[in-house]
Amino acid sequence: MQRSWWSLGIITLLLVGLTLTSCGGTATPSPVESPPAPLTPTAGPSPSPQSEATPAGITVVDALGRNVVFATLPQRIVIAGKNTLPMVDTVYLFPEAKERVVGLTVGKQPVGDFIGLIDPDFGQKTILDPEAGPEQIAPLKPDAVILRSFLADKLGRSLEEIGIPVVYVDLETPEQYFRDLSTLGQLFGDEARAEQIRSFYQSRLELIAAGLQGLKEEEKPQVLLAQYTDQGGTVALQVPSASWIQTTEVELAGGHPVWKEAAQSGGWTVVNFEQIAAWNPDQIVVIAYKGNSAQVVATLKQEPAWQALKAVKNGKVFGFPADIFSWDQPDPRWILGTLWLAGTIHPDRFPDLEIKQQVADFFGQMYGMDQAAIQNQIVPTLKGNIE
Repeated sequence: MQRSWWSLGIITLLLVGLTLTSCGGTATPSPVESPPAPLTPTAGPSPSPQSEATPAGITVVDALGRNVVFATLPQRIVIAGKNTLPMVDTVYLFPEAKERVVGLTVGKQPVGDFIGLIDPDFGQKTILDPEAGPEQIAPLKPDAVILRSFLADKLGRSLEEIGIPVVYVDLETPEQYFRDLSTLGQLFGDEARAEQIRSFYQSRLELIAAGLQGLKEEEKPQVLLAQYTDQGGTVALQVPSASWIQTTEVELAGGHPVWKEAAQSGGWTVVNFEQIAAWNPDQIVVIAYKGNSAQVVATLKQEPAWQALKAVKNGKVFGFPADIFSWDQPDPRWILGTLWLAGTIHPDRFPDLEIKQQVADFFGQMYGMDQAAIQNQIVPTLKGNIE
């Protein structure tokens, strides 16, 4: 993008200032690894990168396989770019985030409604626009900026050109999640915490795998998971990409995603009722990012056309749970969504699964909330078909 001479002058001044004040991060590219194989319920997490003690300081290995070297642990961290909810909520799994995150993007989702519950100083953070560039980020004097890797060419390169170190994460699949947790553990100098988080998730995946042990392919029900939208009075149902975490959640929970072959491209794909009727799934799970999915399900079940579907006849239509955020997204809550799906798709295999107890364990162990705070601040926000 062409800049004016005035803009170039500003960038030059920023470069000089950052050279004097920067924590000294530099990035050395390493060969980018090929995408990991799909996670199965019995597979353990991918090997995590280990931080290296080098004469130059601390080395962090990011999602692009680069070695980002810092003279000391970064103390001023900025979370920037678009679609930051997975990054913000994951970064705050580390207690150091409350002190070291100085600026972040909140986007369209009410990030502050949740982070404000666990970080009393959230109101003092600088809130950036999703389109914020180096001119808005540099004045925060960050020692490191965390970005999703799809922004490497656009925002990441321009930040590095003025001496601001960038650490990339993906946080799109369970495998990437485990890997990126290790990266964040290195960045915060708290790899023990990264391992605690990893163990929490892995123990839940193992619980699901144990419950589904011996399940044959023909015993897995055909499941449709779809997002409900009602914009401008127009109702639509959309299915997620085959590669997205929503599809993975259904598979991990012991279901066959009926839409998978029809959604090979990225993004949400609109499906009409004729297609849903042709699939005629055994079970239907409805996501509603705006509103209560349980209420949406109650409305759909009253539609005469829907009443002809197998899932409706058998009482197998469910609203996907949420608290402040929905549990289907590549947010730390994806483990709650997968647990709930397993118990919903196969209730006979998980008779002792108490989702509300899992909620208490999650917010207690992952975010350090005490039980009174969970009961007063999280439980009242629960939506969907949570029994």
